[in-house]
Amino acid sequence: MIDIMKQKANEKFINLFHARPIIIKSPGRINIIGEHTDYNDGFVLPASIDKAAYLAISLRNDNEIHLRAEDINEDFKTFIDDLKPAKNSSWPNYILGPVAQFHKKGIELKGFNALLTSDVPIGAGLSSSAAVECATTFALNELLRAGFQKLEMIKMAQTAEHEFAGVMCGIMDQFASMMGKKDHVIKLDCRSLDYEYIPFKFDGIKILLVDTNVKHSLASSEYNARRKECYQAVAWVKEHVPEVNSLRDVNEEMLDKYVLPKNKLIYKRSLFIVQEIKRLLAGCEDIKRGDIYSLGKKMFETHDGLSNMYEVSCSELDYLVNFVRNNNSVIGARMMGGGFGGCVINLVKENEINELIKMIQPAYEREMKLPLTRYVVSIGDGTEQLWVD
Repeated sequence: MIDIMKQKANEKFINLFHARPIIIKSPGRINIIGEHTDYNDGFVLPASIDKAAYLAISLRNDNEIHLRAEDINEDFKTFIDDLKPAKNSSWPNYILGPVAQFHKKGIELKGFNALLTSDVPIGAGLSSSAAVECATTFALNELLRAGFQKLEMIKMAQTAEHEFAGVMCGIMDQFASMMGKKDHVIKLDCRSLDYEYIPFKFDGIKILLVDTNVKHSLASSEYNARRKECYQAVAWVKEHVPEVNSLRDVNEEMLDKYVLPKNKLIYKRSLFIVQEIKRLLAGCEDIKRGDIYSLGKKMFETHDGLSNMYEVSCSELDYLVNFVRNNNSVIGARMMGGGFGGCVINLVKENEINELIKMIQPAYEREMKLPLTRYVVSIGDGTEQLWVD
């Protein structure tokens, strides 16, 4: 598939811009466990997948930026000295945002042509936006000979999301896209950015994503509300324990003592995060021991916490998780991503995937009156330049 996508991007670019591009592949990501822990300075356990954004790009001799989104048949044009978020379409911002970061760092910019195509599903919680931001940052770093290391590029891509897309995301999505390693998950400390690659290859087990095909309008507003609730809990604890700076530093006893008496809802939210950080660390040990069944149990626990305590699930996500909860072919399942729609990630016995899909698809579509899309994904490498023959 990589060769097909690479060739498509290359040919379309040459036909449109009459120049030879460089081509950057930057993948989407999954997260095995550890949800909403990133902006609380906790740990996450993402991996890049074998679905990616492909950016074909070459410099121009003027200050114009010409963009083409091949998959939706849209074009966009602007100028280097007029960098600002696009108002009528969101996709250009995932390219323009990184451009602005190079400008802020004093890198002399040039106009460029770029063509984007992708097989990362949009709105499925697989971080299609981070894939484009990382592809753009990586590409411009090469073309402008800026010399930034990967960690700096990750931070630039994250800031681009904040400033041009208006989403105050944590660093996980961009980190996983840029730093992914085939057949490994990344145990990432979101405070220090220390990370560890953990082998994740279990014979006979596949990763099945089932997409609800729904994105409730609550998603962005509730995401920001959860952040505020977590930070309020930290502020209340910090009044008594000054060395506390995030929920990463908090334990359940502190929450019982300093948060529960003030606000039960904020207590519930912050308790989930504290428990989820502990659950992730234990899950990493499960993987290292090869105990996929203990990891799967924790994934179900995470979903229940996200649904009942953090309250970022929805009926469609809950239906899909509950459908497989007692199915012996499914080792673990949970909603993945910010919430209120997107995908459920399932660890499934490989020889039973087809039978599972035959059961779950018609049941979901009948119950929810929505189509169910599914993807079997594998863990691949992160952002890289592809060479065209």
